[in-house]
Amino acid sequence: MDFNLTEEQQAFRDEVRRFLDENLPPEEERDEMFQLKWGKLVREKRWVGFSWPKEVGGGGGDIMEQAILKEEMANRRAPPLGTCIMGLAWVGPAIIQYGTQDQKGRFIEDILDAKYQWCTGYSEPDIGSDLASLQCKGVREGDHFVVNGQKTWTSLAQWAKWMILLVRTKANTEKKHDGITCLLVEMDSPGITVAPIQNMSKQPFFAEVFFDDVKVPVANLLGKEGQGWQITIGALANERSGISEVTGLLRELDLLKELARNSQLGGRPALEDARVRRRIAEYETRVAAMRFNGLRYLTKQIRGEPLGSETSVNKLHTAHIEKYTAEFALELQGSYGAIAPGRNHPIDHGRWQKEALGWCTAVIGGGTPNIQKNIIAERILGLPHD
Repeated sequence: MDFNLTEEQQAFRDEVRRFLDENLPPEEERDEMFQLKWGKLVREKRWVGFSWPKEVGGGGGDIMEQAILKEEMANRRAPPLGTCIMGLAWVGPAIIQYGTQDQKGRFIEDILDAKYQWCTGYSEPDIGSDLASLQCKGVREGDHFVVNGQKTWTSLAQWAKWMILLVRTKANTEKKHDGITCLLVEMDSPGITVAPIQNMSKQPFFAEVFFDDVKVPVANLLGKEGQGWQITIGALANERSGISEVTGLLRELDLLKELARNSQLGGRPALEDARVRRRIAEYETRVAAMRFNGLRYLTKQIRGEPLGSETSVNKLHTAHIEKYTAEFALELQGSYGAIAPGRNHPIDHGRWQKEALGWCTAVIGGGTPNIQKNIIAERILGLPHD
């Protein structure tokens, strides 16, 4: 594997670094006005939707440049490149690939400009990791689909204006992946009820969504009827190397080391204790493995090769690190770890308490560890179906 950048790629990295030097203040100086200014600056440079085609408002950049951009931003803890989370992650790419010209004109610029949020109507009760077994129904009646059913663990549903929704439009198909259709649904449509789900830190990031005779115009059909599974797989494959996530985790480990350095264990800095050093070394080893896996994924993308189940390996590592580093940080704090965020001046402003209580958001999103283990076992190792 060649780790060296081309002259053009190095020039782009230098450009990103200069931009950050000139426009990114220290974190403690980033107020709400700065966030607005930042959004305009990166949008003007077409770094929001950087790899999207220029004709739809994107930057027209290649995959390698996108990885460089995200890595540099993560390394400096810069604000996000755009705030329409689901829209940028997979809704936009799906519309670019499968949408009509009217749908592209209607939605893409709004996603890039963060006019509103999108949510994703995929997971359902009682189907576990088997998304293809979804039962939420869409029946075509004239110029509308009538939707009935339920979705759960839907991120951002209570704040979203639109949902990308998978429904079953044909039952009893030879393959369960067939008969699934993708619809673009306005969240204020009559018949939609959103019930927020709070996590342990009282953050309602997820929600249940109920559909009771919801009418969705046929004009909001994405792709063809029955093409939903293909659209979903293609959209979720958008930029999955995870290089920027690795950079973010390395920054988290730096903060964990600083906490260990400032904590006391047996009258000495906790970082001098062999058990503490082993725990931190374990996390660093996992992150290093994630980085090399990410470089393999990135190499495949550059070569135009499809990414498959192998990305579940990094998702599994991420889940482990997100959960156990926060809990370990509370152990290092001793009795101070029990202080709730926002009260009595907790260490590091309570960031570790928030992460320890809110890790389920990161771990459940995109598939739980058990789901990832099943994917690795069945699709990579060829073990029997669970």
